[in-house]
Amino acid sequence: MTEKARKRIVVAMSGGVDSSVTAALLKEEGHEVIGISMQVWDYSKFSAPEGEKFDTCCSLDDIHDARRVAEQIGIPFYVVNFEEEFQRLVIDDFVDEYFRGRTPNPCVRCNQRVKFELLLRKARELGADLLATGHYARIERDGDGLFHLLRGDDPGKDQSYFLFTLTQEQLARVIFPLGGMTKPEVRQLAARFGLRVAEKGESQEICFVPDNDYVRFLEDERGAGQLAGEIVDRAGTVLGHHEGTYRYTVGQRRGLGIAHPHPLYVVGVDAERRQVIVGSKEELLAPGLVATDVTWVIAPATETLEAACKIRYRHHPVPCTVTVLADSRAQVRFREPEKSVTPGQAVVFYNGDEVLGGGWIDAAMNEG
Repeated sequence: MTEKARKRIVVAMSGGVDSSVTAALLKEEGHEVIGISMQVWDYSKFSAPEGEKFDTCCSLDDIHDARRVAEQIGIPFYVVNFEEEFQRLVIDDFVDEYFRGRTPNPCVRCNQRVKFELLLRKARELGADLLATGHYARIERDGDGLFHLLRGDDPGKDQSYFLFTLTQEQLARVIFPLGGMTKPEVRQLAARFGLRVAEKGESQEICFVPDNDYVRFLEDERGAGQLAGEIVDRAGTVLGHHEGTYRYTVGQRRGLGIAHPHPLYVVGVDAERRQVIVGSKEELLAPGLVATDVTWVIAPATETLEAACKIRYRHHPVPCTVTVLADSRAQVRFREPEKSVTPGQAVVFYNGDEVLGGGWIDAAMNEG
């Protein structure tokens, strides 16, 4: 590699196999690589049951693993403490959204507000040319100099949904070396490099809810017994009572605690009235939605565009028409009604493999 082609690259190292392989690959290519782990949450606030290990990213064990990998491949390694910022920008938002009757996506918020703002800024302070992460997504630059965000080649691992907020300026400073690989290929590379994390399992849960009991977490943050109220149907008939609207999300069937001759699902949450609204499976269907805080990777040329959209991470993209509205809003109309349109979740727009942009679901549209 020529000196001109050699870059100084900060790698966000979580202690997992993906970011570890990312760092090892870039080092092997001859770049000057710096590993950084983010300390975002004080794990002393929560004690895992004896004999159990946190199944999340960003724990102290993960930071230790990241440090050991950095030592193994011979790169400098630092830990940046973003606990205060993470609390304010991600955790408080997570709690606020649930108490507003919405279902948030903290992973998108972390990418948007912490990883690709604060950490990217830190990388620039270190004189880095680029920030690399282990995300399964791809970035391509066209002849006009515009950057395009694309799905990762591994359909089972594609993480482009979580990255829709990336701007042109950020895409110019970010790389995803694993975007063209599959997970088995990444594990094979980890084995070839002899990385200590080659067989490490996947992180599954929200990093700051290590036992996956988000109700416990919310009540630890705000106290129990808040927002208790009635379970009602669309007509307002009281069918039961609940201990807090934040315990429910649209589409939920289990845990309603009411007897009814037909299966009931949560079709709405009204935190202001402290009501959980239930109905039939058919009542979960909506013809579209309204999204707020909509951002675009590349600004659309028209006010109305045909696209495909995902309304949650594991949702298969469905055809839709997107109408751009004022104040960073958009109206999305599905070709066929979709179920469980959930306020607080992200809606992400695609054209084939390309991410066009996305926003936050504010409300499902009514028929008509």
